Amino acid sequence: MRFKMYGSFRCRMVLLLLFLLLDCNFSNCLADTSSEATMHTNNWAVLVCTSRFWFNYRHMANTLSLYRTVKRLGIPDERIILMLADDMACNARNKYPAQVFNNENHKLNLYGDNVEVDYRGYEVTVENFFRVLTGRHENAVPRSKRLLSDEGSHILLYMTGHGGDEFLKFQDSEELQSHDLADAVKQMKEKHRFKELLIMVDTCQAATLFSQVCDSF
Repeated sequence: MRFKMYGSFRCRMVLLLLFLLLDCNFSNCLADTSSEATMHTNNWAVLVCTSRFWFNYRHMANTLSLYRTVKRLGIPDERIILMLADDMACNARNKYPAQVFNNENHKLNLYGDNVEVDYRGYEVTVENFFRVLTGRHENAVPRSKRLLSDEGSHILLYMTGHGGDEFLKFQDSEELQSHDLADAVKQMKEKHRFKELLIMVDTCQAATLFSQVCDSF
């Protein structure tokens, strides 16, 4: 399947897409079947905040918002890979210590209980991102940091940060290029790591990051 994204998505669009991908109750309306693909129970999420520093607070809030959403919709932590700098909650500029919010009401603390960050700080690199997608890990990497998907898996890949024409910055030190993403998706397909793959990119010129992905299918 082919997936493209044009510009930034608002929360309503994000929730709509997630509903279409994750809603398991739909299967109850169908004939009784044991097919895991039909029931959409083999769901995974890779959520990546590629920014760091206080002025990029919104990017971490975006990622944590989606993290809470996919968990609420039924994906457990063992099937979520969360990558973020994790430098906002305890930042000296944060007026609400150990808390992160996505609006001015400050009613929902996104950084509450049961937030499991798999790659934090300087672990959020292009190399580690590729290793997660393709499964090419060193032997010492624990299972909790691996995307253990298979040919029947439905994967949500979400990335947010600063980008430009065919690139996405990783912590202002390196870039993910469109051809890199295309190569990773191609390897995932060849290794039978997914049945459906939904890629969402929330950044400037996000559509250009998909310029070569379609050639992978």
